[in-house]
Amino acid sequence: MSEAKKVLGVYGAGSSHWVGDGFPVRTVFPSRGVSDLSPFLMLDYAGPARFEPSSRPRGVEQHPHRGFETVTIAYQGSVDHRDSGGNSGTIHPGDVQWMTAASGVVHEEKHGNDFTAKGGDFEMAQLWVNLPAAHKMAKPRYQGLASADIPRVDLGPGAYARIIAGELNGVHGPARTFTPVNVFDVRLEANGKGELRLPAEQNSAIVLLRGELIVNGTETLKGTARIAPLSRDGETVTLEAKTESLILVLSGEPINEPVASYGPFVMNTQAELRQAVEDYQAGRMGRV
Repeated sequence: MSEAKKVLGVYGAGSSHWVGDGFPVRTVFPSRGVSDLSPFLMLDYAGPARFEPSSRPRGVEQHPHRGFETVTIAYQGSVDHRDSGGNSGTIHPGDVQWMTAASGVVHEEKHGNDFTAKGGDFEMAQLWVNLPAAHKMAKPRYQGLASADIPRVDLGPGAYARIIAGELNGVHGPARTFTPVNVFDVRLEANGKGELRLPAEQNSAIVLLRGELIVNGTETLKGTARIAPLSRDGETVTLEAKTESLILVLSGEPINEPVASYGPFVMNTQAELRQAVEDYQAGRMGRV
């Protein structure tokens, strides 16, 4: 039998703030006690929040990124995206937007027109995934992953995973990645139980967005925006939900390179960060 991964701790969100006027977020990591989950850099959980109908889309105006990828997962509401590479699209509940900023992208993110007009409940998660030095200055790319194209794997009674990236039980997710990464959108009904395998020697974590969950029969995560990093040793993880629970499961091969970050730029050196700021200010990353 495979060894179970150990839960290294349970931590709450490190901060709560607004991004623009459309995204009330809690930063799940980096947070108290959770600083190194390479290749993952950050996870923001937006909502759940209620928005009234509006004549003007709320959100974030044009801003740059370089050196990493943003992964936006839609649970409730919708988001419109436009970027300097000419890409655009709307993600609705169940959809995922995987944007590789790489050498540089300027984009805007706003509530979708339908959601703006009607209002309603809004809930999203945005994950930042680092790129290795060899790909930080690659050509940007955009992957709009429709809900219908994201395969589902049953984990047990009342439990399933949607495979956004990576592989589980021989089922592969549609996202193309630069390094080995697993991103699973996991749902459990009340009293649902499931088991999954994650590769040994990768950094991994269970993120409870909302609900109440017992991991490996011992550690309880309850409420919203909670994270439980896991040991690199072992492969199996068991999940048991006391109430209906929404979870992200992350694992990835560490990128063992220096990290230098400044706001929307993540590079390897301070000199590269200065160049990123200069390139953006000079318009070399384009405009929306």
